[in-house]
Amino acid sequence: MAQQNEVVFAGFGGQGIMTAGQLLAYTAMEEGKHVCWIPSYGPEMRGGTANCTVVVSDKRIGSPIINHPYSACVFNRPSLEKFGGLIKKDGLLLINSSLIDVSSERDDLTEYLIPVNDIAVKVGNPKVANIIMLAAYIEMTGIIKFKSLKNMLTKKLGKKKDLLEINYSALEEGRKLAKKLVK
Repeated sequence: MAQQNEVVFAGFGGQGIMTAGQLLAYTAMEEGKHVCWIPSYGPEMRGGTANCTVVVSDKRIGSPIINHPYSACVFNRPSLEKFGGLIKKDGLLLINSSLIDVSSERDDLTEYLIPVNDIAVKVGNPKVANIIMLAAYIEMTGIIKFKSLKNMLTKKLGKKKDLLEINYSALEEGRKLAKKLVK
């Protein structure tokens, strides 16, 4: 991992955008890293826009405001349009190809189309698309350890065994797909 890594998770409200960002932030803190998590919500409750920026660093973070993040995980087309052009040159863009039928058309970054909604349905719960995307991102960047994320999921969902199992499955599916894509 680079000394500092920034990622924007963006999509519609209700897609688990904030949860993905929080899980990354909490897990990085557990690993002793410096972390900043900034949420941003649209005016609507569900179906409106939502995004969060997570900064993870080995050193103190100078500013939580990131105008050009290293990476983005976008879950819908408005988010691709808003954040696709802001990613740093040589950055990473993960696109939910279940809902977005276009690419960023940028040739100065690494881009992967990941059908997270379709995979979530196959796993057994459409609500775990965010966990699949998070797992793919972690596998591609090494920003945190998978074991640490799994421990954080256990901490957050410990008494809800059925939710925990489906989230573990989503983690593994996202990780497996990322390994295939990055070959």
